[in-house]
Amino acid sequence: MVRKKILILNGPNLNLLGTREPEIYGAQTFEQFLEILQDKFGQQLDISYFQSNEEGALINKLHEVGFTYDGILFNAGGYTHTSVALGDAVAAIKTPVIEIHISNVHAREEFRHHSYLSPKAKGIIVGLGLRGYELGLYSFL
Repeated sequence: MVRKKILILNGPNLNLLGTREPEIYGAQTFEQFLEILQDKFGQQLDISYFQSNEEGALINKLHEVGFTYDGILFNAGGYTHTSVALGDAVAAIKTPVIEIHISNVHAREEFRHHSYLSPKAKGIIVGLGLRGYELGLYSFL
């Protein structure tokens, strides 16, 4: 059986999960959660992970895998609401992208209600905590 190749792509400040605003984002690091995902889905999915606080690095990673991978889960963090360039990068690639947000961005500040990624995404998972990544992986099985 060939495992599908999936990239989990996290943007700015998500390297601080586990310490950053635990009342919103929880107390678990993403690396700890990634081990759980790999244990759960490792037989069916080849899961890669990349995080950057830099917009250009995120665009470069989308370009790098966007024609060869089977799916991308993308939490662009604050860039979701500001980056036309990331929205354009998602539109330019062939690999389907699911936009992920740990918190319910629609229950937060008004500027977070708009996404430059959503119109180009296959789907959106919002407000379900880290479990949103797990649900996104199920969509690629």
